[in-house]
Amino acid sequence: MKNFVAPQPTPPTRSNHDIARDFLELTFELESGRKLEILTKFEGPITLRVTGKVSPSFLSDLNRLLVRLRNEAYIDIRLVQKREANITIQAVSQRDIRRALPQAACFVVPNISSLSQYRSARRKSSTNWALLKNRKKLAIFVPNDTSPQETRDCLHEELAQALGPLNDLYRLPDSVFNDDNIHAVLTGFDMTVLRAYYDPTLKSGMTRNQVAGRLAEILARINPRGETLSSQPLPRTTRAWIDAIQTALGPGTTASNRRAAARQALQIAQNNGWQDHRLGFSHYALGRLMQSHDITTAYSEFLEADRAYSRGSQYSLHRAFVATQLAAHAISVGRSGEALSWINPQLAISVKFENAALLSTLMLLRAEALDLEGKIKQATTVRLDSLGWARYGIGPDWAVRSKISEIASLSPKTRDFE
Repeated sequence: MKNFVAPQPTPPTRSNHDIARDFLELTFELESGRKLEILTKFEGPITLRVTGKVSPSFLSDLNRLLVRLRNEAYIDIRLVQKREANITIQAVSQRDIRRALPQAACFVVPNISSLSQYRSARRKSSTNWALLKNRKKLAIFVPNDTSPQETRDCLHEELAQALGPLNDLYRLPDSVFNDDNIHAVLTGFDMTVLRAYYDPTLKSGMTRNQVAGRLAEILARINPRGETLSSQPLPRTTRAWIDAIQTALGPGTTASNRRAAARQALQIAQNNGWQDHRLGFSHYALGRLMQSHDITTAYSEFLEADRAYSRGSQYSLHRAFVATQLAAHAISVGRSGEALSWINPQLAISVKFENAALLSTLMLLRAEALDLEGKIKQATTVRLDSLGWARYGIGPDWAVRSKISEIASLSPKTRDFE
């Protein structure tokens, strides 16, 4: 199993004026839209412990994340063994997580330290984020029976919310504080937000206006580059678009209803005149949902998604996801050169953003395209190299074999053989 070694975070590409707006919306609102009256944070050094059965890769990923939080966000956080730690990360099965919160892959709760406590405290005011006055103790629940990457992604997202903002904004193109799940590890923007959050001039109990009054000075000090960039604020994401996207990509409805919701989301994005990643994501979501229903329409939507994402360099990871779909289509119709032109630029992008599942998929697609060109030896080498990344990003050998078979079935050579 392979893993990433050195993080490569990209500094925020927005002005400090825009980052301040993002910070305030992330900090003083919940995903439901409910307003939060005050800022809450840990005061002083933060201790963290791990319970449950975990893998060596889990501990390695956690330690790498803690190093980043100390070095990039200037947060005084360390791993301990004692039961009285501020943060408890409990590794449990996916089934246990779904029993507690049916639609969650992982989650964080204040004022408890175990899943058994959550079951009895879930409806009490002590576990209500909106009623919280400060942060002293909380628990994060992550799965221990999924791929190492999925568990790592949960670590990054839930620990970031345990420490800082509780909201997610679809408007953010470069953040894990976004329900589109494009970014898997904390970005340069996220670390900037967390560094500002833990600036000593901000304290628990401060109101939105009080925090806003100090943000300009904080951001100028910690992110001087942001002072040189002009403000280019994106419009707020409408609740109608959010609801449509969540219906399209969530559980609990039929395939036809999901496709209808995706079309609605795209229509809303177009009617609002959005030219950013939310337009691209609308096309991408519709393309994914159309694949088993109308492959021609799906292909057109992926092309439109790539066209939307091509408008900004900050959307490079978004384009990499779309490239897997466009390359798969090219392979299925025997256009190996076109497939390689989609794949090759994205390999370094998937490494930069530490997405092993994406990287292994791109490599397996590349191997099929090379096979089509008759470069059998090179294809075999690429396919073998992909396996270490697949074990981290996709999971156990049976899941990896299934992915290999799925991608191999795209090739006309495979279909002709069958």
